[in-house]
Amino acid sequence: MRREAGTWSLFSLTWPIFIETLLYMVMGNADTLMLSQYSDHAVAAVGVANQIIALTIVLFNFVALATAVLVAQYLGARREQEAIDVSLVSLAANLLFGLLLSAVLAVFSRPILRLMGLPAELFDEGSGYLSIVGGFLFIQALMMTVGAILKSYGFTRDTMYVTIGMNVLNIIGNYFLIFGSFGLPPLGAEGAAISTAASRLIGFAVLVALLRKRTGISLSLRSFRALPLHHLRSLLKIGVPSAGEHLSYNTAQMVITYLITWLGAEALTIRVYTQNIMMFVFLFGIAVSQGTQILVGHFVGAGRYEEAYRRCLKSLYSAIAISVLLATVAYWFAEPLLSLFTDDRSMIELGRKLLLLTIILEPGRSFNLVIISSLRAAGDVQFPVYMGILSMWGVGVTVAYVFGIALGLGLVGIWLSFIADEWLRGLLMLWRWRSRIWMKKTVAPQAKMA
Repeated sequence: MRREAGTWSLFSLTWPIFIETLLYMVMGNADTLMLSQYSDHAVAAVGVANQIIALTIVLFNFVALATAVLVAQYLGARREQEAIDVSLVSLAANLLFGLLLSAVLAVFSRPILRLMGLPAELFDEGSGYLSIVGGFLFIQALMMTVGAILKSYGFTRDTMYVTIGMNVLNIIGNYFLIFGSFGLPPLGAEGAAISTAASRLIGFAVLVALLRKRTGISLSLRSFRALPLHHLRSLLKIGVPSAGEHLSYNTAQMVITYLITWLGAEALTIRVYTQNIMMFVFLFGIAVSQGTQILVGHFVGAGRYEEAYRRCLKSLYSAIAISVLLATVAYWFAEPLLSLFTDDRSMIELGRKLLLLTIILEPGRSFNLVIISSLRAAGDVQFPVYMGILSMWGVGVTVAYVFGIALGLGLVGIWLSFIADEWLRGLLMLWRWRSRIWMKKTVAPQAKMA
């Protein structure tokens, strides 16, 4: 039922991931764009709430990341039953963990936003959005896990089609619920939250059906009665360090967001607008990194280390070239792009400066996206965590405070901190990959003997 890795090209795996990731970003941008027609305050409130949601997703994303690595390695070693067993264990683990974290966000949304220092005029909208979207994040946890399994089997188009449907439903829901169309009350940020949660629930139901059709994995109660829990150790061995790296990044971003709140609501808003445009710039790097991770995982599982080594570097060169091109295009069209969100001239001019700096930032980000994904696929997960923590906090947060706050450079200083962090980590990751130490880090013991 699975496809052979030897028949795949990076392009065949990557273009559906590209479209899928684009549409996920469109879902977030659709909320921002449609809310910007409702209220700038709603945009800023949702931006802060989404920082918390992103951090929470990291906490259960570690299971999905580990699942993708182990399933790819086992399939590369032609050990399909182990791949199925890992998939079931990961789904059960993420369901339990996702339910716990969803409950925390639903119950404690207001105290959490107080800790984030959200301005008083944004509090009600941010709280309503966080409690609804956060309360249903366990659905996102399961979707990410099922999506990781399907992609490791090579069925990247399936998750793309589901994402298309979710975006259509989300935009329709936003139209009805944000502005109160057809006699419904205008709900603003709360309406965007309801639409997001509902579209994700429907998307998950479709993914479950596709999982059974493509892989034969059923999510019936019978499938979970005798779980091979020994696979949980391997999942944790990969997942916990991977989560540590992502957790460190998102926590550092939350601290930087807190620093930006010192600059005022306008700075917070233009940061949200500019980063929404930047998401489209590093989209290609995200897609290439995920496609490369699938191929490297299969190559490592099959013991084809030299092919894995060359694949990562070829992907890296492509990601750097495209990221520079897209960042340049974004800067060239900065004014019309930013005008989609606001007509405030001072905000548009500041956004142009930030997009100019993005041309320098994005190549450094490409190093991290592609090489860290490849290291993870090979089972080398601890080095990116250690170096990431040192760089994100020792360079990223520190430079953000010194340049952005102490020296008064504002958001320009914040962007300089992003550049310094991404480039330092990226060059360290390149050294690690070229050292070939990762060739000794394969996690799945069966894969080594294949």
